[in-house]
Amino acid sequence: MTKLFLTALLLTTAIVPAFAEDVAPQSKQEITLSFAPVVKQVAPSVINIFTKRVVTRNVSPFANDPLFAQMFPNMGIPQQRLEGSLGSGVIVDSEGLAVTNAHVIRGANEITISLSDGREFPAKIVMQDDASDLAILKVDTKGEKFPAARLQTSENLEVGDLVIAIGNPFGVGQTVTSGIISALARSSMNINNYNFFIQTDAAINPGNSGGPLVSMSGGVIGINSAIYSKDGGSLGIGFAIPSEMVRTVLSAVKNGQVSKAGDLVHPWIGITAQDITADIAASLGLKAPIGALISDIHEASPAVTAGLKQGDVVTAVNGHTIKDAPEMRFRLATLGLGEKAEITYKRGGEEAKTTIQSIKPPDSPPRNETKIKGQNPLAGASVANINPAVEVELGLKDAPSRGVVVTAVTPNTLSARVVNVGDIILAVNGNRIIGADQVQKEMEHMTRQGWILKVISGGQERTLMVR
Repeated sequence: MTKLFLTALLLTTAIVPAFAEDVAPQSKQEITLSFAPVVKQVAPSVINIFTKRVVTRNVSPFANDPLFAQMFPNMGIPQQRLEGSLGSGVIVDSEGLAVTNAHVIRGANEITISLSDGREFPAKIVMQDDASDLAILKVDTKGEKFPAARLQTSENLEVGDLVIAIGNPFGVGQTVTSGIISALARSSMNINNYNFFIQTDAAINPGNSGGPLVSMSGGVIGINSAIYSKDGGSLGIGFAIPSEMVRTVLSAVKNGQVSKAGDLVHPWIGITAQDITADIAASLGLKAPIGALISDIHEASPAVTAGLKQGDVVTAVNGHTIKDAPEMRFRLATLGLGEKAEITYKRGGEEAKTTIQSIKPPDSPPRNETKIKGQNPLAGASVANINPAVEVELGLKDAPSRGVVVTAVTPNTLSARVVNVGDIILAVNGNRIIGADQVQKEMEHMTRQGWILKVISGGQERTLMVR
């Protein structure tokens, strides 16, 4: 039996090369092949990132007394302390431009990077884009040319391709792990606004965030961003932001598409879409539940000019097949400002094509941003009218075309315990809110029960009663 098995195995390995371009190792020399050449090529451009931020917390004088702490929950003395965190990044320009995750440097007051040779340099934030969870740093190279990694398209990748991840897990120092591409176009994780990732089983742990996912040709195909884990350690399910989004962000920075506040100005299409279920596919006469169903189009959207309508099914963008709504959002988000894209869609069973051009999100109607004052639960929060520009800046999903959204919350105020940035205020004390200036007027009056707020937070409508 053993002999037959070995014979069959030998026959299989002899036949495979005739039918496949990529084959398993055929000799001892091939089996002992190393990732070292790829690591040597990329590792010098991978950086460790150390951040410091000042955090203000209320320290209760009754912290050690459970009874009084419960009686006076809001009493506290503001105290500041310095917190540190770590992450990874990769240099993509010899002048010192580096890419990392936005969550790695969020709130940082001081950033230091270290190279693979141990030397440290200060860095500053050029752009932080929470929507894509990417950030661009400028390292003070002191006139030195830094080794830069090469971005490689992820479009030609296949599930099963070998990859390596480089980063600084748990702060132990630069570490290389290997694995394969487990899935492409993974969109089931709610990690950033686009939810379009490369999935890998290469070990990624806390501290790896912002580091590169590298192909066997030495190109950066993604930025490691998140893991699925029950205890914080690697379970072999990691997610990387594709290099196409990284390239788009870098191009935007170099073209000056960054606001004074350091936010990326994203291109805008003004289309809301949903996934196609099996039932929807059957009702539309589609062979399979693939594509993105347009559920709404903003009146100022360039899609109106392009002839798209509510109910159309987008099946491809620039020749790339669209599997679901997140993939459509990702493809459109990688367009440059003013860039055109060919949209393939189906309407009434017929396939058609049109061209759409991305534009800067219109800041209309006026946002009329207002900071709430006085003795009320929203004091210290800033609110604004919802418009396309505000939607893009805050990364709002499926927001109503009209309404008021929280744009900022002052730390250590009551409003910080009641609302979050991105919450949409629908009503105050039973009165529907239609404008930002109306919120201040409504909060000046309290009912017998206190203030009654109806908000949308985290996609869920809630009613809050605050006394």
